[in-house]
Amino acid sequence: MTSDFDKNNKNHDFEAMILPHLDAAFNLARWLTRNNQSAEDIVQSAYLRAFRFFDGFQGDDARTWLLKIVRNTYYSALRDDRHERNALPFDETLHSHDENELDMSVFGKGNNPENILASLDTKRAVDQALESLPLQFREVVVLKELDDLSYKQIAEIVGIPLGTVMSRLSRGRKQLVVCLMQQGLGG
Repeated sequence: MTSDFDKNNKNHDFEAMILPHLDAAFNLARWLTRNNQSAEDIVQSAYLRAFRFFDGFQGDDARTWLLKIVRNTYYSALRDDRHERNALPFDETLHSHDENELDMSVFGKGNNPENILASLDTKRAVDQALESLPLQFREVVVLKELDDLSYKQIAEIVGIPLGTVMSRLSRGRKQLVVCLMQQGLGG
């Protein structure tokens, strides 16, 4: 039987170790589902699972452990066909309300409207290129390039050998370059 002290300790430890990775969890879920609402559902379910099994967490890489749970939660939901049925493509520009994203002040770096539009167009093109990748490539590219995880961490999260991570990352990057060149970027 667990005491209130044990429960409070678990809550405190969970908050300290797992909650700081909420943004990374949402980012991965968003790129997997391509839908904000579905990503929120996945993250919520993943955090519940993480809390339920937190007593069994042994290690020092809470971020990798959590992202593996997020990925597994997504694939469980996909298998159950609960979240993919009504998924719409994710469009960052429609859903972004971060006022710090663009500095519109007179003295800000991005105060030139042409630069601002070019930056938004580039970001939109990269997002579209990422969305066009097959899921097996998209997830490793997102984990490496957007979440800056090591090959070893990605292999653990995705559950594939290190060499397969490197292969998928290489192929995913090549497909991104081709897609961006088709959109008139890069070269």
